[in-house]
Amino acid sequence: MTDNWMGFHVVLASASPRRKELLAQLGIEADIRPSHVEEESWEKKPDQIVMELSRQKAEDVAAGCCEGTMVIGADTVVALGNEVLGKPGTPMRAYEMIEMLQGRSHQVFTGVTVLLCLGRGKCHGITFAERTDVHVYPMTAEEIAAYAACGEPLDKAGAYGIQGRFAAYIQGIAGDYSNVVGLPLGRLCQEVKRLLEDREDD
Repeated sequence: MTDNWMGFHVVLASASPRRKELLAQLGIEADIRPSHVEEESWEKKPDQIVMELSRQKAEDVAAGCCEGTMVIGADTVVALGNEVLGKPGTPMRAYEMIEMLQGRSHQVFTGVTVLLCLGRGKCHGITFAERTDVHVYPMTAEEIAAYAACGEPLDKAGAYGIQGRFAAYIQGIAGDYSNVVGLPLGRLCQEVKRLLEDREDD
């Protein structure tokens, strides 16, 4: 599936080691070039928010890339009802978020933008969002406090990492597991395949 990517130098517009590891599963060693754009969205719906932010990141990095580069930008949020939960930053905020999520179901949205740099400032690209439903077991106050204080949730959307200690509290998921980690690999491969086919037809 990824053989037809090999003609492009793949750049990941993200500092996330988890996204780099996910691409490595596909045999792709991406060059890491985090975007420094100030992330801001006026969208209200989670899927629209992550698509807009992924596009901002990809476009920011693509502006400095040469022809033959494939730039991948991504953004992930956790949504509980109409509330979007970003990265907590502090153990106290992590506790509050996990307390909201425990014993309930929520959604994880990842927006992805793929840009093919064609030279002379031109790009051919696509943006999409993937959704996964996550079900969390009920947790005691002690369990929430212990996880919030362990350091793992501070830089993660929704204050948890499904591939880390929080796996002990995941009852199940409906959708793509890799999407919850930060990059929906199956959907990404299908979209890149279509993108490259569209380019060949132009």
